[in-house]
Amino acid sequence: MAATLSMTRRPLVPGILLAGALALAGCGGSGGSGGEAAADSGRPVEGGTLVYGVDGEPIDLDPHKSPQDVTALYARPVLDSLVSLDTQGRIHPWLASSWTISPDRKTYTFKLREGVKFSDGTPFDAAAVKANLDHIADPRTKSQMAAGQIRPYQGTTVVDARTAKVAFAKPHSPFLAALSTAFFGIQSPTQLRKGPDALARQIVGSGPYIIDKYTPRQGIAFRRNPDYNWGPQNAAHTGPAHLARLEFKLLASDSVRFGALNSGQLDAIASVPPSNLKLLQRNPKLRLDKRQAPGGNYNYYPNTTRGPFTDVRVRRAFRDGIDFKTVVGKLYFGAIQPAASPLSPSTPGYDKTTETLWKYDAAAAAKLLDEAGWSARDAQGYRTKDGRRLTVSWLGVQGLGREQRGTLAEQIQAEAKKAGFEVRLDNVTVNEYIARFGKGDYDIAAISWQRADADALRNLFDSASISDGGKLTQNLARYSDKEVDGWLAKALDTNDPAARADLYGKVQRKVIEQTAVFPVYVPSYLVGYSKRIGGIGWEAQAFPTFYDAWKTGR
Repeated sequence: MAATLSMTRRPLVPGILLAGALALAGCGGSGGSGGEAAADSGRPVEGGTLVYGVDGEPIDLDPHKSPQDVTALYARPVLDSLVSLDTQGRIHPWLASSWTISPDRKTYTFKLREGVKFSDGTPFDAAAVKANLDHIADPRTKSQMAAGQIRPYQGTTVVDARTAKVAFAKPHSPFLAALSTAFFGIQSPTQLRKGPDALARQIVGSGPYIIDKYTPRQGIAFRRNPDYNWGPQNAAHTGPAHLARLEFKLLASDSVRFGALNSGQLDAIASVPPSNLKLLQRNPKLRLDKRQAPGGNYNYYPNTTRGPFTDVRVRRAFRDGIDFKTVVGKLYFGAIQPAASPLSPSTPGYDKTTETLWKYDAAAAAKLLDEAGWSARDAQGYRTKDGRRLTVSWLGVQGLGREQRGTLAEQIQAEAKKAGFEVRLDNVTVNEYIARFGKGDYDIAAISWQRADADALRNLFDSASISDGGKLTQNLARYSDKEVDGWLAKALDTNDPAARADLYGKVQRKVIEQTAVFPVYVPSYLVGYSKRIGGIGWEAQAFPTFYDAWKTGR
């Protein structure tokens, strides 16, 4: 989730019927997603359908509620944002033409673009901005991610139709970056009033595409919005999207999805299997594009409040006694980078010094376990203490995962045994997961938390993000440190990038020192695409976008 299930914000659904895969024979195209790359034929072409094979789908289409990364992929074609963020971290106008920040940094005043309307005919105005932000903050929405990014939100004042004033109880510097994401995409107030059940299956925005049909476990189809003329300032063109139609086909199986691309049945696919990269590169009709996601890496988090991991020596022994780097390198064929820090290197505020703060050292890990009293071994080779085996439970969700995370967990389980740990892989249903997570009933849980801002650290390590049993939050380690809380609070109180980077660096170093996180790998979006495809762009959070996309050879 950069989600809160399994936990990855982009959980996958269980497989797809073979008949669904065979039905792809009717799809046109042969490849996929090119970032800034252009199709071989040169200029954009109007019309046509781009079919994109994806490996996951949202549990809920409403990005205001859902924490899943894949929700942003599904929602972005439909929803515009007040501002856009480029890959260099610069903010650009979108539905907001300009904005000012009060001297005390508690109030943001937005001047809104004129002439914008939602695809259901509802006008876009300041009242729509208020309706959306209030919807995110409303406890009844049960927002699992967006609301956590604007905790000090006090409310929005409609100054006039074109002016909205957003107030916070205290300074909140990450607000603009949060606004740029699809999780703060502006929805039609008319649709919002229909309630959560309707939003779970249909969202309505002012974006370049309109949802034609969403079929769970199959995919989603969009059609072009012919009235669209208000793209972000940093887009490559103006006016309606080039494509007449855009379709996402759900193919959870890596082999089926890649086979459909390689044979020309799909125009593009998400999550190219690393084992197939060489095969893709040998196909003269295909290209590859790759982006490392900013925010929280895919990390394992030890529960610091119960069981063996209350002892920092045991946490450090688990981290240093497993060769994460080699496991990740072999499993992903070098296509995905092992992690050193809780943050991705592409995140503004990433502290490069964290790359030398720890390393694989089996001998040192063994010594730490001896010091912690886990000095004996049983007949199976596991460490013991007072006759008890050194056992930790890994909490996951049945059928949810991506990037071979299940295989990764099994390999880590095998490596942990060498160090003397028994890791029990406890995959449960979503409802069981939620209940156990809320109570802290686990020893290890995992999450990736894509954010275009180092404020992701606040979600992951602030004591206010520890679940109280009533909701899912992101501090899986249940880590509490007053000094870290203070640094995170100060980072919210300044817009100075250097000052924020210094504070976030302190947080990264301390949570590594205290082993509140086991960094695993840097999530990367690997897109395979046909050379007939051009103009697929990227959001700063490493999601492909399709407003500027086009396709030759209809």
